[in-house]
Amino acid sequence: MSHIDTAYPYFGIFLMLVFSSVIFFAIVFLASKIGNALAAKNRKKLGLGIYECGPIPVKQANKINSQFFIIALIFILLDIEVVFLFPWALIFKDLGWFGLWEVFIFILLLGVGFLYAYKKGAFKWQSIK
Repeated sequence: MSHIDTAYPYFGIFLMLVFSSVIFFAIVFLASKIGNALAAKNRKKLGLGIYECGPIPVKQANKINSQFFIIALIFILLDIEVVFLFPWALIFKDLGWFGLWEVFIFILLLGVGFLYAYKKGAFKWQSIK
């Protein structure tokens, strides 16, 4: 066993990382150059055409209500609440009173957040008009 083997046990892994990185970037570079060489030269005609099929696209006003975003955020908060309460429920007996007070504080903080959202009108559905 030589001195190099014991002093640098991960040298072989480092060489593999460097070698694979060089090969990766070489393949990406070559694929880019080959793709550009084989691509159609008449790009203006291609850019004016309709993508795949269907009617000619027409710019329309955005009619998506921002209320969807607020409801989605509240739904995610409910999911996170369940994610944190499920493990707590599994070891409820082991935690004792301390764990019970922790979950009460957690639910109280969530309740304050939902009360704030209610006061701000996050749960009122508004028309798009």
